[in-house]
Amino acid sequence: MSGVKIYTKTGDQGQTSLFSGHRVAKNSPYIEALGSVDECNSTIGASLSFLPSDSQFDKVREQLIHIQHSLFDLGAQLATPRTIAPPKKISKTRFDAEETLKLEKWIDEMEETLPPLKAFILPGGHQAGALLHMARCLCRKAERKIIPLAESGDVADAVLIYLNRLSDYLFVASRNINHLGSMPETKWRPHECT
Repeated sequence: MSGVKIYTKTGDQGQTSLFSGHRVAKNSPYIEALGSVDECNSTIGASLSFLPSDSQFDKVREQLIHIQHSLFDLGAQLATPRTIAPPKKISKTRFDAEETLKLEKWIDEMEETLPPLKAFILPGGHQAGALLHMARCLCRKAERKIIPLAESGDVADAVLIYLNRLSDYLFVASRNINHLGSMPETKWRPHECT
């Protein structure tokens, strides 16, 4: 990529291209959805930067990196609206249900080692765990942005299912990181009525 500039100037008027080849405004529902997924992915990256190098964190590290790759695959599908993209482009951006099955397996494995959750907990703890709570919120935001696109037939059901499961994974992974790092969970104490 030597000599290739990062800036193209093609978006200077507030438009960008989807993988399908269509030009859209940078605040179109497709780009809003992509931006939300990118926010989630970037926050996972920030969490990884705080994850201790101890070998006990290796498994969750590998899982989070795998998820980051999966979110790029998911973004490719978002950039290829099913109602307008050519079939050849759609076939290149499929998103498989097997990614959701991986998340479910990882969740089940982590929950076997975690203390049972008997109360709501506040986001926090270790920096890496706290950032996964933030990533979970951004994952839910992405899900909300994508629902209208799915309802119009532009996004495969597997995308919404994955994001729904990913938010569960990020919650459990945050708990797991705090557990491995011996960081206590803060239980929510509701205000008492007077």
